[in-house]
Parts: sequence; structure tokens; C-alpha cells
Amino acid sequence: MALVSADTRISELLSELHQLIKQTQEERSRSEHNLVNIQKTHERMQTENKSEYVSPYYRTKLRGLYTTAKADAEAECNILRRSLDKIAEIKSLLEERRIAAKIAGLYHDSEPPRKTMRRGVLMTLLQQSAMTLPLWIGKPGDKPPPLCGAIPAASDYVAKPGDKVAARVKAVDGDEQWILAEVVSYSHAANKYEVDDIDEEGKERHTLSRRRIIPLPQWKANPETDPEALFQKDQLVLALYPQTTCFYRALIHTHPQRPQDDYSVLFEDTSYADGYSPPLNVAQRYVVACKEPKKK
Repeated sequence: MALVSADTRISELLSELHQLIKQTQEERSRSEHNLVNIQKTHERMQTENKSEYVSPYYRTKLRGLYTTAKADAEAECNILRRSLDKIAEIKSLLEERRIAAKIAGLYHDSEPPRKTMRRGVLMTLLQQSAMTLPLWIGKPGDKPPPLCGAIPAASDYVAKPGDKVAARVKAVDGDEQWILAEVVSYSHAANKYEVDDIDEEGKERHTLSRRRIIPLPQWKANPETDPEALFQKDQLVLALYPQTTCFYRALIHTHPQRPQDDYSVLFEDTSYADGYSPPLNVAQRYVVACKEPKKK
């Protein structure tokens, strides 16, 4: 019944989102006339006034036009924010539905859906997850929240089932490594997580303490508006090595310049003279603060 209820709600949200998109276009079309008037007024001023002086008539007219344009922009912005809220709710419901289906036994632990997933498909899905990570867009004066870009989770934060995390586990050879994992559950009594390795080739369920879990970012940080929410050059991080599901220590080489850009990082690698690899690109989704001290 929970799955049916989720499907119904998702359908309703998609319909509401469709209407909001139509409203956005209508609002944009309506405001276009005012923007054209602003442009024409400026052109007329340049033609009629050869000096820098702006007559009271044009000053009053422009003030009115710009006031209207500001109100139009705010109205469109409100519609877009409501649309983003709908999209976030749809994504949340889809994830809840997937987890509910797994719990209900529609997916068997002995034969999960990703059992037959080719490695190339998994890498594509991870790339898509990074690309579709929502960009945090705050209102003027708002500060980026925890789990936006480089901002860590709050000290009392508990990752939800289905959330992706970096998890420190013991490898077959006894060494420890950080892997990309999915949260299965959290025990408040034991203060421990159960997580699944995201890679089906070494798929295992691990029981780990909170200090061995680092939640991944839930929003991308916008370098143009929130540069403080990004890791800075030479900062030590854990980054997902390209085409793998493991995190390794790295230094930030350059941070993103635009919202869609990746980090450029230098992975620790003793096969190079200076101990670091050439720069490699890693998405914001897969770069987190390193909890380990820097090697000397």
C-alpha cells in the first residue's frame, strides 16, 4: 500500500510541477513587454539627450519600469523555488519507494537488482548521480546549510536509509579503505550503521561506528555565490578515484569555477616523484573532508 500511495503522490507532484512550469513561461512572457520598454527607453534617452543629464521625466519612467521588472523577477523566482521544492519531494519519494520495495522483499538480498549490473553501467549511474545533485540556491543573506559542498554534516546528523556515504571498511588483505556505500539502517542504541558496498563485485554488508561514516554532500555549492562552501587549494580531502568506487586521499588542485564544474585533485601516489598523481577531475558529489592526518 505504501508503494501505491507513493506512486499516487508522485503523479500528483508531477502534475503540479507541470503547472508551475507553465506559470513560469507565462510569467516570463508577461514580463518581456516591460523589459522591452526599458530597453527602448534607454535607446530614446541616448538619442534625445547627448549629455549625461537624465531628465526628471525619464528618471521617473525608468524608476517605474525597474520597479515592475523587480516585482516580475521576484514572482518568477518564487515559482521556480516552488518548482525546485516539488522536484526535491519527487526525488525523495522515489528514493523512499525504492527502499520500501527492498524492505518489503521485492528485492532479495541473495539476488539484488545490481547483481547483473555491468561495471560500465554502475560507473555511468554514479556519474549521473553526480550530475543531478541539486545546486543549493539560497535567498539573499542565507548561508549554505550542512552537507552543501564542503560543509560537513551537523554533529548529531544521522544518514537515512538509501543515503550514499564514504565508509571506512577492512579490505580482504586486512588493510582499511574508504568505499562508496549505501546506508541500510542506523541503530541509536549501538550508535552504529549498517551499510552496503555500492559495488556488487565486492558486495558486502558492513556494521560500522559513526566515526567510520562520512555522509556525501546533498547539494552542490555554487562557486559564484557561495565560494566559502567549497574546498580550497591544497586542502586535504578524500575523493572518489575515477572509474572506481573507492575514496583516496588527495589535495585540491583547483576548485570549481562554475556550478557544473568538477574539482581538480592530486591523488597521493608514491609512483610519482613528488608523491602525487597528475590532476584528475572529481565531482563535488564525491569529495569529502579527510578525517585522517596528512602523511609526513
